[in-house]
Amino acid sequence: MTAAASGRERRGGDPALCVLAVVAVALTALPFIGLPAFYESFIYLAFHWIALATSWSVLSGYAGYFSFGHGAFFGAGMYTTSTLTAAFGLPFLATLPIAALVAALLAAGIGAVVFRVKRLRGELFGLLTLAITFVLATIVLNTPIDGGPGVYLSNVPIPKLVPSPNGTIYLLGLVLAVATLATARIVSRSRFGLGLFAISDDEDVAEVKGVPTFRYKLLAFALSAAVAGAAGGTQAIYVGYVTVGETFAVTVPLYVVLMSILGGARHWLGPAAGAVVITASLYAFTSGERAIVGRAIVAFALVVVILLLPQGVVPTLLGWWRSRGTRHRAASEARAVSPDAITVADTDEVTLGVTIDGRPNSGDATSPVLDCRQVWKSFGGIQALRGVDLAIERGAIVGLVGPNGSGKTTLINVISGHYRADRGEVALGPTPLTTRAAHEIAHLGVARTYQVPRPFARLSVVDNVALAATFGATPCSLAEARNEASQWLEFTGLQQRARALPGELNLHERKFLELARVLAARPRVILLDEVLSGLNPAEIGSAIRLIQKIREAGASILFVEHVIRAVVELSDRVTVLNEGQVIASGSPREAMRDPRVMQVYLGTSHVA
Repeated sequence: MTAAASGRERRGGDPALCVLAVVAVALTALPFIGLPAFYESFIYLAFHWIALATSWSVLSGYAGYFSFGHGAFFGAGMYTTSTLTAAFGLPFLATLPIAALVAALLAAGIGAVVFRVKRLRGELFGLLTLAITFVLATIVLNTPIDGGPGVYLSNVPIPKLVPSPNGTIYLLGLVLAVATLATARIVSRSRFGLGLFAISDDEDVAEVKGVPTFRYKLLAFALSAAVAGAAGGTQAIYVGYVTVGETFAVTVPLYVVLMSILGGARHWLGPAAGAVVITASLYAFTSGERAIVGRAIVAFALVVVILLLPQGVVPTLLGWWRSRGTRHRAASEARAVSPDAITVADTDEVTLGVTIDGRPNSGDATSPVLDCRQVWKSFGGIQALRGVDLAIERGAIVGLVGPNGSGKTTLINVISGHYRADRGEVALGPTPLTTRAAHEIAHLGVARTYQVPRPFARLSVVDNVALAATFGATPCSLAEARNEASQWLEFTGLQQRARALPGELNLHERKFLELARVLAARPRVILLDEVLSGLNPAEIGSAIRLIQKIREAGASILFVEHVIRAVVELSDRVTVLNEGQVIASGSPREAMRDPRVMQVYLGTSHVA
């Protein structure tokens, strides 16, 4: 979504939500026109699966945490409503928010533990959530909540919102489906949604760029479970008889996964489209051999989608439709940005302001903006850093050089919070960083690039940069972030590639995209990790000019590089690492002429 689109939504509302509201009003009229009960039930089931599938995608589609535990939260909602209505006589409608809350608290409790363990991702997370379903089913079956025979709800009064009970349940399903779709769309177009998409693509980079990954995953998990709980509470009244075997069956998580994959889990409308197709296929054929035909249709459709449309039906169709009007323009843009054509824009042309971090460059060389003191880091028996001391003054460029394996990238990982130091202290001005999470360090004003570019593969170039602006040192709204991203893309010469995906860029462009992301965060300190590696001499010259302009804008830079020409030309001071220790520090020429440095780079026999 472009900044202009965001402006239109602020002025006139979201068009898609307006269409959704009109459709909801039209569907609301159906119970009042005497529709047969069969059709009301059929359409209710479509609403039911739309809500479940869409809620699943908020965590598993947006954030990429593939869950098989939706049956647990659905079951928690069913048994909350059935217990409160049948055993305690609570009004049915009053139990639905309680059912949602119980499911959300269950998910939050699980997530508070699971999301702290980094290795519990991918298939391990999916298997763990599936196990939780079986554990919850066992608890319910062996306690008075169920006890074995199930819970009967035939005598629970249903509020008379419309002339028939089926119509009331239909309306509840409609409200839940519409609310879930509206929520999914709002989330997908928000700062929260952008953070979830980044987590899905590369969680470690998202954290370093300022996304509070733990909090966002926990919130997405709870939101997803809350909708499943509310859907379970409504379904309890619909079926009238709740049993553990039916409630916690594997079909619930299986169907929501299939529906989301079919329609496209990363798009807010995709799971709903998949839910309608699968529901129609399953329930349109309800007897004998015809039921098998319905399942066969679902299976065949999934095979076709997985093989031909791996992103799902909705994202693929929308991408095809949008590409019709932009195909020729994209081709001309690709020709316009060949590697030799990329140039660095004049700073004045993009209104950068006085400095990157909003603070005037005082040039005070006696007050370090970043200070590393006696930093140690080991990995098992390998000592990567051995008491490293390093200081960066405001507006200075400090070169960090050394042979491969000397600890340069490890030090950047420690400063940025990706690793935690075993001993020592890292401070940004008076603020200690050693014990802070990576996203907190990003908010304080530290930004980094990666030796091998790591853009978010399924976010456009402009959204990659906008995310850094949104979660950087000076947070802003998503619309403001996209405007700022456009300025930094112009500054780095990538403005005509704004709508491209990172996979469409060459190495030179990806390196400059890394720089644009760093600049958009408006940091106090920039950590450049071999941004020149892999570039040809002409591209290196262009990158050197860009780094000089970055320094002029007020940034303090730690410059890790193997291209000694660039280190000598750019750096105010150079620190040399070898085997995790500082062996020399001083002006570029002094440091590079140190006998220990010459021995490391050239060997003993070459030292005079």
